[in-house]
Amino acid sequence: MSYFVLVTLHLLAAIAFAGTVFFEVLILESLRAPLGRDAMRAVESAVGRRARRVMPFVIAILYAAGIAMAWQYREHLAHPFGSSFATLLTIKIVLALSVFAHFVTAVTLGARGRLTSRRSRRIHVSVFCHVALIVVLAKAMFYVNW
Repeated sequence: MSYFVLVTLHLLAAIAFAGTVFFEVLILESLRAPLGRDAMRAVESAVGRRARRVMPFVIAILYAAGIAMAWQYREHLAHPFGSSFATLLTIKIVLALSVFAHFVTAVTLGARGRLTSRRSRRIHVSVFCHVALIVVLAKAMFYVNW
């Protein structure tokens, strides 16, 4: 598969994933007080059902394309502190792995019935921070040098 196709798939999946996290953390959370507890539970339930159907495919595309792109830079990754590019890419990959661990944690807690609203919010905020930093690093890799 061409690098252009990989980058395009990765970017589209990243937009979908980051957009969903952005919506849940910054938009949906602000509706909690005006909607009230019962309405908010219904909204969260509906959004959660839809996200559980769509996000596994988005995440699969995001990570598969990311891994395939990282393979192109395997010589840089063999020496993670050899250049600013390699260091930033390594940090980006570690953050992406952390996001994946958050996702697995949320799915596992949800399957066990232990994903409380508070835990879900904390996971979402953490993932949001990770994703924001990943986006900054994605650009910085090509523009920041030391």
